[in-house]
This record gives sequence, structure tokens and C-alpha cells, in this order.
Amino acid sequence: MNMTSDLAQPLLTIDHIRAAAARIEGAIVHTAMDYSRTLSQITGADIWLKFENLQFTAAYKERGALNAMLLLGGEKCNRGVIAASAGNHAQGLSYHGARLGIPVTIVMPRTTPTVKVMQTEVLGGTVVLHGETFDEAYAHARQLEDELGLTFVHPFDDPHVAAGQGTVALEMLEQVPELDMLVIPIGGGGLASGMGTAARAIKPDIGLIGVEAQLFPSMYNRLKHTDLPCGGDTLAEGIAVKEPGAFTSKVLEGLIDDIVLVSEAQLETAVSLLLQIEKTVAEGAGAAGLAAVLAYPDRFKGRKIGIPICGGNIDTRLLANVLLRDLARSGRLARLRLTLQDRPGALFKVMREFDSHNVNIIEIYHQRIFTHLPAKGLTADIECEARDKDQLDALVASLRASGYEVDQVELG
Repeated sequence: MNMTSDLAQPLLTIDHIRAAAARIEGAIVHTAMDYSRTLSQITGADIWLKFENLQFTAAYKERGALNAMLLLGGEKCNRGVIAASAGNHAQGLSYHGARLGIPVTIVMPRTTPTVKVMQTEVLGGTVVLHGETFDEAYAHARQLEDELGLTFVHPFDDPHVAAGQGTVALEMLEQVPELDMLVIPIGGGGLASGMGTAARAIKPDIGLIGVEAQLFPSMYNRLKHTDLPCGGDTLAEGIAVKEPGAFTSKVLEGLIDDIVLVSEAQLETAVSLLLQIEKTVAEGAGAAGLAAVLAYPDRFKGRKIGIPICGGNIDTRLLANVLLRDLARSGRLARLRLTLQDRPGALFKVMREFDSHNVNIIEIYHQRIFTHLPAKGLTADIECEARDKDQLDALVASLRASGYEVDQVELG
């Protein structure tokens, strides 16, 4: 497969992607694609979800990893492959490498959580911990590539990897030919370049919208020639890329219609909705497509939209936090901060207000020492659960009418 950048041969074509589909057939899951009646009602668009979180490693990444390894052949195959990754690419390479008998080495920063190291090793990869940052791990992987004669498989900036990722769109348009728009998460651009190339060849007038986390607008900056800040602690670590691919950027330039940015709150809402409505677990990056449709409803209203849920690898404690924060945003959970007098019965009187409004108390925190109040004053933080925001608002109004100073602790 020869992919060049001259005018005679496009960087990536539908033929490359169809060849990849034939190559990986039977070794990856042909994931389901279902219509979401509830999400369609919420958004005003016809929403079809492609459940790539149901791959064996819970992410689409194994498509491109497998395609790249199947093209090795000979001595390269025997020596093995190497990559720098602490995420889904590492697991995809390790799983299929073990299945094919190809040695896989993954370089991860020393700061990588132990659970990610263990997940990769369980799947058959050999993990090398090096450096404090991804950049240091990446540099070491390229050094080992030369020293050990291994083949480096980039997580996104590789034509064979992008061709494998493009098979997602082949399946989507085969399963639901009437789709008129795809909304695709973008990190380094491997998924978007592959899917976009396939979709545009099959349906030239299809809409192609990319999605990035607001904290990491790297491809947005590259294609729109902007200079937005890039960095931060995002829920969507799978698309938290500071430097997009050179190859993928060239493919996407002139191919994709637009890129939109989504906030952390919007990503959290999308993860929560997918679990509550579709009963499916999506990581932050995996929910980015839905987050975009929720964030920009006027842009997508009335369209037949295909969204890949591209990964489901999210830490369980983090998922629990996301769900609880979503309940807080919707008014179901709250933390109320009350100023009270430190005297017998003061807290009991407050409890009667909660009881009369049928609001459940979860936790109570007293603070007498570290407060700006006089020595006879105290603050009480009360975490509570209500039926909805209206019930909570009625409680707050009643407390204030009874003379209490009440503040609601807001989420960031």
C-alpha cells in the first residue's frame, strides 16, 4: 500500500480503507449501530450510535493497530513493534500482537496509573516505564525502535493506522445508509481522517464535523489557524493531544466541514446520558460526539447523524464522580451551606425544614473552628438529595424565609 502526497495519488483513499476492512475482517467486532429514540427527542436530530466501546479492548483503536501489524511481514513481524501509549492504542496493539505472535513493547511514563500498566500486560504487551511525561516516553520509544530494530506504530499519524480506523465509517454507512452527517471525535486525527475519507467517497455530500475538547483544541488551531491555549486536565484524555498528526492534518484539510469544541461539563453530561439512557459506558473521548450535538443543537437539528462511541475505558471512580456531578447540575444533589447559632436544638430545627419538603439528607459537616463567624456561630454543610431542582429551590426558599443564611455550593 503506497500512500504519497503528490497529486497523482491521494494521501488516503477508500481503496486503502476497503483493503484494511478485508484484512482485519473476523478479527475485530463488527459492532452494533442503534437508533436512540430518547437522545433523538432530546437533541431534535436523528441520532444513531456506533458502539465501538464494545470491541474486545473497549475501543476502536485496535482496528488501526491490527491493520498496521498485518502489513509488517517477514523480519519486521518477528522482531516486533513498539509504541508510546498509556491508553487504548497500547491495549489494541498488545491484544492483537499476542494473538498474532508479534512481540509488542509499550513505553509508558513512570506516572502512568498501575491499572493501565496491568491492563496492557494482561493483554500480552511488555511495558517499559520511562520518563515523567508522555514526550519523554515517546522519545525513549523512538530510541528503542532504532536500538532493537523494532517497528514503531504511531497511535494516529500513520496511514495504515488511519486506514484501519476508517473501517468504522464503512460499517456505519453499510448499517445505516441514510446517514447525512458524521460527528467524529478528534485527538491526533487518525479516526477522523480515516472515517472522513471513507464517508466522503461513499456519500460525497455527507456532513463531517470533528469534535475536540475545549482544553485541547490542537487540530482546531491547525486547520483554523488560531492560537487557542492547549492543555489542562480533561475528562477526554483519549483526545487530549497537544500536537496533531502531520499526515492526518493534511488529510483533514479540505475534507472535514468544521471542528467544534466542547467543555468539560458538556463531556460529563454526555457520559452520564449514555449510561442513563443507552446503558452503555463511554469514556470522555468516546462521548465527545454526543457532547457536540448537545452543545450545538441548532447546528444538528433535523439531521440524520452517526456518532461513534469510540471508547469505554474510564476509571470506575471517575465515572462515579461524573454521575454524581451530573446529578448535582440537574438539581438532584446539592450541598447547602447554612449559618447557625451553636445552641441546643439549632440543627434539629433545620432538619424539620428538610423533612417538611421531603428532601433526603446524605451527609452533614459541622465547622466551628475554621470559620469567619463569631465563637458562638457555626456553619453546617448539608449534602442532600431532592426529586428535582424545583423541590430543592422550594426548600432553599423556605429556609431563607425562616431566617437562615443559605448558600448553595456550586460546581466548577
